[in-house]
Amino acid sequence: MTYLELGTEKLVAEVEGTIGWITFDHPERHNALSNEMQRALPRAFDAFQRDDDVRVVVMRGAGDKAFISGADISEFDDGLPGAGMSRSRDDELAPLEKPLVAMIQGYCIGGGVAVSLGADIRIAADDAQFAIPAARLGVGYPFFGVKALVDLVGPAHASEILFSARRYSADEALGLGLVNRVVAKAELEAAVRELAGQIADNAPLTVRASKFAIAQVVRDPGTRDLDTANALVEACFESDDYREGVAAFLEKRPPRFRGR
Repeated sequence: MTYLELGTEKLVAEVEGTIGWITFDHPERHNALSNEMQRALPRAFDAFQRDDDVRVVVMRGAGDKAFISGADISEFDDGLPGAGMSRSRDDELAPLEKPLVAMIQGYCIGGGVAVSLGADIRIAADDAQFAIPAARLGVGYPFFGVKALVDLVGPAHASEILFSARRYSADEALGLGLVNRVVAKAELEAAVRELAGQIADNAPLTVRASKFAIAQVVRDPGTRDLDTANALVEACFESDDYREGVAAFLEKRPPRFRGR
């Protein structure tokens, strides 16, 4: 296990084989999202992006009570949450072109939902609770968070989540499409590790092209970068990994992809 220096003890980044782990580590406050943690998050993504050995990144909360319980209220100034919450999600996650998985247990509230929406895949334990309580606090939920929510669950469900500010169980979140899968709490880490391993074993260039294309689909048509999307697809067919994939299929053996 290799640990990365992020300038804070509340956000831990470590590399384990082909998996990068990000841990929101403030369990005494149920991993409330501080400005310090938000500033460190892009640094973690950038480090994982530059590490060719890392093929998938997983975000999780320390302890067994919460993923992220919301913005750190102790840092609220003049009724506003931490400055980082008003930033564009694209600015925060842009350096990461690799798959991002959110491993969610316990509280996933407010800013925690926003962070989870930045992931490509969300796997939840059966004890997970989801809510966006902005309407109970009198604060505005940032546009990037609203857009990500609407893109995922649709305007009707997003309206109920935001207007009611109520809590949703893991099963309700699954029904809304807020998470991909719900598993027993005791099986959460094993399920996430299995999924991460499956992703890591696949062709990195293909996964990268797929992630980029999916990102373009949910953008406004006039802002889509189809030239890059097509170039990434072409790069797959010109890669050594493509030839390895065909050879492995014909030889009936697992492929050994190298990302080039």
